[in-house]
Amino acid sequence: MLYLVATPIGNLGDITLRALEVLKTVDLVVSEDTRKTGIMLKHFEIKKPQVSFFEGNEQRNLPRIMAALNEGKEVALVTEAGSPSVSDPGFTLVRSALEAGIKITAVPGPTAVVAALSLSGLPVHSFTFRGFPPRKPGPRKRFFAVDADAPHTLIFYESPYRLKAFLQDALEVYGDRRAAVANDLTKLFERVDRGSLSELVKQYETEEPKGEYTVVIEGVSTRGGRAADAEE
Repeated sequence: MLYLVATPIGNLGDITLRALEVLKTVDLVVSEDTRKTGIMLKHFEIKKPQVSFFEGNEQRNLPRIMAALNEGKEVALVTEAGSPSVSDPGFTLVRSALEAGIKITAVPGPTAVVAALSLSGLPVHSFTFRGFPPRKPGPRKRFFAVDADAPHTLIFYESPYRLKAFLQDALEVYGDRRAAVANDLTKLFERVDRGSLSELVKQYETEEPKGEYTVVIEGVSTRGGRAADAEE
């Protein structure tokens, strides 16, 4: 059995009882970052062998993990934070396990996507999660343009090193829509900045972003206005 175990995105108190039960009983924990997962396991007094599994070593370590699954061992896949394979390593393992007839189940839990959306103040009835955009300006703008006329609220992940450029390009492609920038969700210094894209661009001109960000941007109404206005 392969368990896809969601882990806290910041606050360890958000781990579920089922996640703890699974982590205590599996034979092997497959981790994006063994050091960070080790800290979490130690906090909950769980001792389990780990195998690292990230973008740089997926193909190298996949056979070892598949061998354990084929031997009938129970394996838990976790990422640095949040749900496995959602903008994190895991897809190749899930696909390989399915092809091998291995039973898979998800142990859901915290996710920055839903947390940021619910805190954004933007429409939540329909949304599109776009993950991390391309790093370079040209591809990033083309990536944005795909959803320029979408009526759904848009959600992105972004690095602190590219947040300023992200906001500037989003303003250029989408126009001055309402947006929210979420950082350190569930942590002590949780922060959500809300406003128009132009206001957020100006705000971050004088601030140095730190940590991972989730950016939520309103969609466009099919009647030509903003999605939020259509609801009102």
